[in-house]
Amino acid sequence: MRSSVAPPKARRARHARRGRNPRAARPAGLWHDAWHDLRRRPLFAVSAVLIGVILLAAAVPGLFTSVDPYDAAGCVLGDARQGPSAAHWFGTDNQGCDTYARVVHGARNSLLVGLSSAVATALAGGLLGLLAGFRGGWPDALLSRVAEVFFAVPSVLGALLILSIFRTGTVWTVMLALAVLSWPMTFRVMRAAVITARNQDYVVAARGLGASPGRLMFRHILPNSIAPLIVVATINLGVFIAAEAGLSFLGLGIQSPEISWGMMIADARARFHEAPWPLLFPAGFLSVTVLAFIMLGDAVRDALDPKLR
Repeated sequence: MRSSVAPPKARRARHARRGRNPRAARPAGLWHDAWHDLRRRPLFAVSAVLIGVILLAAAVPGLFTSVDPYDAAGCVLGDARQGPSAAHWFGTDNQGCDTYARVVHGARNSLLVGLSSAVATALAGGLLGLLAGFRGGWPDALLSRVAEVFFAVPSVLGALLILSIFRTGTVWTVMLALAVLSWPMTFRVMRAAVITARNQDYVVAARGLGASPGRLMFRHILPNSIAPLIVVATINLGVFIAAEAGLSFLGLGIQSPEISWGMMIADARARFHEAPWPLLFPAGFLSVTVLAFIMLGDAVRDALDPKLR
């Protein structure tokens, strides 16, 4: 007796003769639709290009300048506070160092603080929000009360307190100060998304089929709840870069001999009326970088939220 079910090759040939592609008929997922939507947004293209150039400068500064700002021999006091010229594109600072080279090399620490802080808050807040939203009951109540305690601490005051305790302004201490105070926001976003997802039909069906709690959380709920967390983390990149600049401006962020845009702004403010360029250029790059990450976050949010399409 011959089977009435055609082999796969025969089915594909039949679909081809009829002008249909069986793979093309499959419904696209959220991430495929989001990427398809992002590619059509000028806001995403502009922000991605800006961020790509800044990331390249932070990773390989030698592609943009051959001057080493960490070499004291390259700083000549006699050339201090000069304006932009062919020799010094952005002029020189109060110590006679090339401002352009310092801006390029300062991107690394500023971006490193932003990236590490965003990753740390996303991991901590995301995992705790996943646990609280899925479990409910006393774990949810306990974690929510702890988050409210951190929300009650003013961000600037809390960061200044943490950094004054460590007394060492490095990338990792600044990251720790920002992450400790910022995880409750990502916690709340993730918790709300998990609470919405845990009552969906596919989760109820998986639970009825005997799926373990770990499988329910990481296989079914997490992939369908992580989109808001990605949006918040993308926007937080710009926020943390600006926060690092503010802390360095106050003298408790990254310390010399390291370089960051906030430090450059703080060093140049005293002689701003005599030489505005050492302040304007790092401030401009800081503003463009923060704006680019916020624009990227807005584009990702619009693409991942079907209601905004």
